[in-house]
Amino acid sequence: QVQLVESGGGLVQPGGSLRLSCAVSGTIFDVNTMGWYRQAPGKQRELVASITRRGSTNYADSVKGRFTISRDNTKNTVYLQMNSLKPEDTALYYCNAAPRTFGSWGQGTQVTVSS
Repeated sequence: QVQLVESGGGLVQPGGSLRLSCAVSGTIFDVNTMGWYRQAPGKQRELVASITRRGSTNYADSVKGRFTISRDNTKNTVYLQMNSLKPEDTALYYCNAAPRTFGSWGQGTQVTVSS
């Protein structure tokens, strides 16, 4: 089974930045598209960014211009650079394949944006 380990979250003030990392292991890292998802309490999980193996990216309108997704295929790692963070970005962030996810999820990493 694939293992997904997210890290890099934390508490940050509005306008601040965080860089999330996702280490993928347990299987060959040959899926075409990986993404970052987030889920806030009481809300549905949403895909906020995705990236293909070739580097083509897509972003949810809510994060476009502020977040940047990238990947290092040799390290089986996906990143999410988050700038100009807003309180509404507060959520548990997960990585997974997109749009069809793996059968399992990691523990996620908590991002809290608050003054």
